[in-house]
Amino acid sequence: MITTTGLTKVYRSHGRETVALDGVDLHVREGEVYGVIGQSGAGKSSLIRCVNLLERPTSGTVTVDGQDLTALAGRGPRAGRELRRARSRIGMVFQHFNLLSTRTVQDNVELPLEILGKSGKERSRKALELLDLVGLADKARAYPAQLSGGQKQRVGIARALAGDPKVLLSDEATSALDPETTRSILTLLRDLNRQLGLTVLLITHEMDVVKSVCDSAALMEKGRIVESGTVGDLLATPGSRLAAALFPVGGEATGADRTVLDVTFRGEAAAQPVVSRLARTYNIDISILGAAVDTVGGLQVGRMRIELPGRYEDNVVPIGFLREQGLQIDVVGHESATLVKEAAK
Repeated sequence: MITTTGLTKVYRSHGRETVALDGVDLHVREGEVYGVIGQSGAGKSSLIRCVNLLERPTSGTVTVDGQDLTALAGRGPRAGRELRRARSRIGMVFQHFNLLSTRTVQDNVELPLEILGKSGKERSRKALELLDLVGLADKARAYPAQLSGGQKQRVGIARALAGDPKVLLSDEATSALDPETTRSILTLLRDLNRQLGLTVLLITHEMDVVKSVCDSAALMEKGRIVESGTVGDLLATPGSRLAAALFPVGGEATGADRTVLDVTFRGEAAAQPVVSRLARTYNIDISILGAAVDTVGGLQVGRMRIELPGRYEDNVVPIGFLREQGLQIDVVGHESATLVKEAAK
């Protein structure tokens, strides 16, 4: 549904250049919720603004629903009309809501329909339908100043859906909200994704957002995507930084000649007493240094950091036993970790 190829964005000011995007290749499948995560300055917001050409890329292409938007970015009235038509199929939700304070909630939702030239009756019908969809049917005549932050964001989402888009872009839509409101907005986005078949691309710096709603994710650093994939694949990838960030377990080795493993459990394996079976089978003492369990995409996932006595070479057989149980094993801080990753492939 969304593809960027070799996307670059360079800002020029006072003779200086700042590279915000450096050859970004992004592939978002139809109907999925895709999260792009990274620290401030990583290029996330530039990326999402280039996807709908609010920012014009310096080079590269952006294709949405089979249409090359960068080919519509030329000058002249015709190019402008075609680009506006293409943008109408892409909804955008902003961090700070961007509602018009002098308009009612209903009028804010009607604004895109007004721009599209829809009749007053059609605008009213559609706006009320969308407000009902986001749980604000009783707030149609209210003004933004009378709403909570979460309610304002729901109005922003309803407005973004006014043009019946196939794609919804969310630029840090929950970062200004408290945790409980954030959860309700993320639940709404997931519900809309399922009910309407929306493809959702969201930008965030919060790992919990990715954990809560995303099917796929990408990690951005210094204008580049350094890791990407479905959440399930990332959890199964040895050494994945995103997977480690999703399930931070902490804990360091307690002494020399110890082997520290990160063990990832998924699905049915998460409910099995694998570690205790390992201890009984090989008669070894196992220290649990940390653990985390959560649900990702409806699948129970956990990660445990354990310590085995002895060096890696002494624990090849127990590690093999864990692998045979269908578990993902990462060796932590050991020179043999690279060999383990290669063997896992």
